[in-house]
Amino acid sequence: MKISEVIVFVVYLCFMLGIGVWFFVKNKGGGEKTYFLGGRQMGPWVTALSAGASDMSAWVLMGLPASVYALGLGQVWIPVGLAIGYTLSWIYEAPRLRRFSIVANDSITIPQYLTNRFLSKSKALQILCAVVFLVAYTIYAASSIKACGTLFNTVIGIDATVAMYLAAIIIIGYTFLGGFSAVCWTDFFQGMLMLGAMLIAPIFAAAALDFSATEAMPDGYWNAFANWKDIVSGLGWGLGYFGMPHIIIRFMSLKSQKDLKKSAKIGITWTVIIVIFSAIIGIVGRMFLGFDENINSNSLVFIEMVRRIFPGVISGILLSAVLAASMSTADSQLLSAASAFASDVYKPVFRKNKASDKEMLWAGRLVVLAIAVLALILASNPNAGSIMDLVSNAWGVFGAAFGPAIMLSLFWRRFNFKGAVAGILVGAVVDMVWLAFLASTGIYEIIPGFAASLIAAVVVSLITGEPEKEVEELFDKAVAYEE
Repeated sequence: MKISEVIVFVVYLCFMLGIGVWFFVKNKGGGEKTYFLGGRQMGPWVTALSAGASDMSAWVLMGLPASVYALGLGQVWIPVGLAIGYTLSWIYEAPRLRRFSIVANDSITIPQYLTNRFLSKSKALQILCAVVFLVAYTIYAASSIKACGTLFNTVIGIDATVAMYLAAIIIIGYTFLGGFSAVCWTDFFQGMLMLGAMLIAPIFAAAALDFSATEAMPDGYWNAFANWKDIVSGLGWGLGYFGMPHIIIRFMSLKSQKDLKKSAKIGITWTVIIVIFSAIIGIVGRMFLGFDENINSNSLVFIEMVRRIFPGVISGILLSAVLAASMSTADSQLLSAASAFASDVYKPVFRKNKASDKEMLWAGRLVVLAIAVLALILASNPNAGSIMDLVSNAWGVFGAAFGPAIMLSLFWRRFNFKGAVAGILVGAVVDMVWLAFLASTGIYEIIPGFAASLIAAVVVSLITGEPEKEVEELFDKAVAYEE
């Protein structure tokens, strides 16, 4: 254990918690729109890096490099698919989603937007979305908390479960207090830290390589085209971006359409660099460290690389990037799940729209606490799977369930409420059934889930009649909306 690393970690965690306290004081008296969406006042830099950091959880520093480290270039199709999907979501989805969410009664959550988009009084879609949110976000948050446990256990030597509880307390603290603004600003700083760490570590490791002593790579390691299933499944990861609530909610939070263009350039550039260097960490790590089953099974490529190259203070700063990646995703997931439950279930269903702003804030905060506890229980279960397994499961459910419905709502005037409900339900069910019974095919479950969701949404919309005239007028108004 390096004392300097511990000191850096403590300072970093106190800084993150301090941001939560700052926004708690600053936004005291603000309503649910302020807590859950920052009052639509996020600037382009904060929005872009927050969206990227909330997306790139610990898997980008631990899970994905470990996959490339162990299996070779066939795994690089995951970052390729992510780069393509993220770019397309900023170019095509972001501009329309921001406009549509404003026109659709100034919606502040994805379930609320989908319901308001069809001027529906039914709460079926909001409840369905909230259920999917609670299940998938618990799994997703568990991966981030588990990564924190692995980091503290490896670096400091404390029990992994104790470390998970410590990380969860910090994440809950600033999310509980500061809401969306605190989440976005912590994500902004964490996004900068992640970028710096991922650029520095593999470059220094490559410079220190002794090629004469590097062990021979296994057959096929350098062949990115050896398995068509790796290619298809890797590219399929990009579909997740169109339905990832904690990422696309950032599109809705921007001040203006002008800021959105700037955010898109920043966000796309940041993400492309991040995913490229994630794969490079795995490749350089294999040459620098050699193959070690402990490194592979515990996703320690980046951690071991940094600790062998840099002195304590520097390694502490760089390893804080793992904390940044874990916390920046977990906080966004907790807040998205809380907003979905408080705004889309608690207020309209249990309180019949009679809940005050203060009551809504506390309902959301209690959900943050509840999901964090469930995620802790899952993360501490040794049979829960690896960090990458947990992320891929949650990513698949979100992309398959929400991607087609959201994109159709933005681009198809004929799309109706029943089609949206059918698409979300079918996408989630097919994704989970494929994972449970057909994972052995080697095809990532998001692909059949997304396809089934799209087909169900279109077919049900066509056989249930055209949407009402007011719904079509709302679509036209959103398309033509200007600030």
